[in-house]
Amino acid sequence: MSNTIAFSDSNFSDEVLSSAKPVLVDFWAEWCGPCRKIGPVVEELASEYDGKAVIGKVNVDDNPEISVKYGIRSIPALLIFKNGEVVDQIIGAVPKAVLKKQLDAQL
Repeated sequence: MSNTIAFSDSNFSDEVLSSAKPVLVDFWAEWCGPCRKIGPVVEELASEYDGKAVIGKVNVDDNPEISVKYGIRSIPALLIFKNGEVVDQIIGAVPKAVLKKQLDAQL
């Protein structure tokens, strides 16, 4: 079972911007090879950080408003939000250790 949340244009404000915990948002698409590569890593992080951080995904094809608002031009793009603000950004498929380090810095 997945601990990731499917963020969308309609729930983004409630789930991400209003979260009391840090939030890692993975912007991805079905057709994106690197997105499929990093997807399982994001799923693992969702389990590992359960209760400490919120981790979810935004399908850029299905949710263009959020993608445009945050200037997503290249995927995978992972944004870390804290108190409703973007505090970190990772572009491309990076090793799990990189994601953990950047997420840990916000806890």
